[in-house]
Amino acid sequence: MDDDTPGERTPPIGPRDDPAMPRYGGIATFALLPQLHEVPHADVAVLGVPFDAGTSFRPGARFGPAHVREHSRQLHPYHQVLEVHPFATQQVVDAGDVAVGPYDVAAAVLAIEERATALTTAGTRVVAIGGDHTIALPLLRAAHAVHGPLAVLHFDAHLDTWDVLHGATLWHGSPFRRAAEEGLLDLAACQHVGIRGGVYGPAELADDARLGFALVHADEYQHRGVPQIVEQVRARLGDRPVYVSIDIDVLDPAHAPGTGTPEVAGLTTRELVTTLRGLRGLSVVGADVVEVAPAYDHAGLTGLAAAHVAWEVITLMAPPGSAGVS
Repeated sequence: MDDDTPGERTPPIGPRDDPAMPRYGGIATFALLPQLHEVPHADVAVLGVPFDAGTSFRPGARFGPAHVREHSRQLHPYHQVLEVHPFATQQVVDAGDVAVGPYDVAAAVLAIEERATALTTAGTRVVAIGGDHTIALPLLRAAHAVHGPLAVLHFDAHLDTWDVLHGATLWHGSPFRRAAEEGLLDLAACQHVGIRGGVYGPAELADDARLGFALVHADEYQHRGVPQIVEQVRARLGDRPVYVSIDIDVLDPAHAPGTGTPEVAGLTTRELVTTLRGLRGLSVVGADVVEVAPAYDHAGLTGLAAAHVAWEVITLMAPPGSAGVS
């Protein structure tokens, strides 16, 4: 961090605090937080990745970052359930968007990796808002460069450990296969949650397990409940560095219609949020919230869900002992 006096920390700058300006006015940075250039150092950066050239079904997630920011205006600085001030004990900023084009997937992946690595190597944890799930691969590379092999907690309707589709090896169904092949993952500590999307046969599930993932199907929330699932996830991840990847289609389309590959019988927003809240104390070193496609959204349901889920992850990143900070 860039402090004026050794051993002293510059107090974080929090969300916009202008009594004359209502929350619906002004520039929509994430949660009305300062921009990266306005602070000497950022502990956590919300990074937009407007890219969806890896999408296999409905396009439009390139417009997700702006949509999520717009629906983050109502986020407040205190988490009353976890009793945490996530913006007062760590400097959280909006780092803007990655400059990434829509045509060359390999070039886009490289651009995302370079931008994320510049942040992570400066001591900043990245919470990316996308964008399709292809972006997870370069973000995992950036986190791995600092933290080593990662335990991935992956909320999704789909496995995303597939191989080649239509001749492409880099697409939104393959980021975790590529990451496993590159040695980015701790193969004893990765966890899917919410899986229910179609597969072509049991061999795909066996292949997924070989790549290091355990499964919690969406149906398990019905008969096991959140506490048991949280217990399983915590045991699987342990004290390893954790990367949280959240495809918004983990939610049922009733809760998140604005996504590219919707699947019925998914999690409720409450189930997802409650699961995340049960993970306080894990070592979360990076995250993404992806696949928000505004063209299919209704009344901001998906944008609101994604904004609040990102806020929950930022709260998990807040240092221990941050409760009660004013």
